[in-house]
Amino acid sequence: MVDPRETTRSETVDRGSTGGGRPLTRRAAMCSGLSSVAVAASAARRAESGEADPSPEADSRRASTKRYDMKKSINLWAFPYPDRMNLRECLQLAKNAGFDGVELNYDLDNDLSPRSGTAEFHAIRRMADEIGIAVSGLCSFLFWPYPLTSNDAGKRARGVELAGKMIDAAHDLGVGNLLVVPGAVHIPWRDDHEPVPNDVCDVRAKDAVRGLLRKAESLNVSLNIENIFFNGYLMSPMEMNAFVDTFGSDHVRAHFDTGNIGLFQFPEHWIGILGKRIQNIHFKEFTKRGTDHSLESFRTLLDGTTNWPAVMEALDQAGYRGYVTFEYFHPFAHYPEALIHQTSDALDRILGRA
Repeated sequence: MVDPRETTRSETVDRGSTGGGRPLTRRAAMCSGLSSVAVAASAARRAESGEADPSPEADSRRASTKRYDMKKSINLWAFPYPDRMNLRECLQLAKNAGFDGVELNYDLDNDLSPRSGTAEFHAIRRMADEIGIAVSGLCSFLFWPYPLTSNDAGKRARGVELAGKMIDAAHDLGVGNLLVVPGAVHIPWRDDHEPVPNDVCDVRAKDAVRGLLRKAESLNVSLNIENIFFNGYLMSPMEMNAFVDTFGSDHVRAHFDTGNIGLFQFPEHWIGILGKRIQNIHFKEFTKRGTDHSLESFRTLLDGTTNWPAVMEALDQAGYRGYVTFEYFHPFAHYPEALIHQTSDALDRILGRA
């Protein structure tokens, strides 16, 4: 008599296993097949009724288990603009990749520059509206060749002039956020900048912002002061608070950059101290394990030492609900669209959207 606990060779699927050390019998295989049919039928019923698929169980190894009510943005510097892509292509790519907004950059030429006026900026805004993407802010690299605190009076004057044009451009674009670098003691990536004493830098910076404030208030544009660790000015969150609060205006706020203080400090600490003063924010990745302390030290998102869960909790506690904007200066030399999609995916995981 055959022992019923034994399985005949004819009942066993060749070399199969259930994964628990037992052979996979034809009976088990049949049950598994029926189970798959049941799952497929259930999915079909949900699709027919319009019922959503059940959400996968949260897994902190995959993404934030908490969803944050903030908006995804990316700076135009991450795109190969204008050499390989025009502005429309960049905006459309950002939209296709799942971004809510794009931060644009004001320069001496290209689409956003002194060569453009109200009509051109209105056209850019209409184009963004047609594509279905917001303009999250306006910033510029021109604060470095023309610092508002330069020892060269001509450069200071040109810097203030350009900042005034940026306010006009932001207004014409319908953008409430203008990033402002108020001054610099030192600019390590330029060899034409004479160091400015700290106290002189502070006086000049406050004078420059005060001179721009009336126009900003009249056009409802916020002058958002950015922290730049490399420039030797506003080196702590307390100094930033004191600077912003000096003006007693809702139109002077903080633009916080997570990477710019990454060398020696921690963004989650700054956020709690800056609090409600934060009007806009750059998400820049930085690694404390590196030895390069130049602009080349910034990384793609998640490839660094930033404690993103702690950063997000600090922002949430501060009540921040605006744009989080990835800023990066090096479009990929090959297949540049990859950087945009990678960044969108990283932000989804940071924000708990994945």
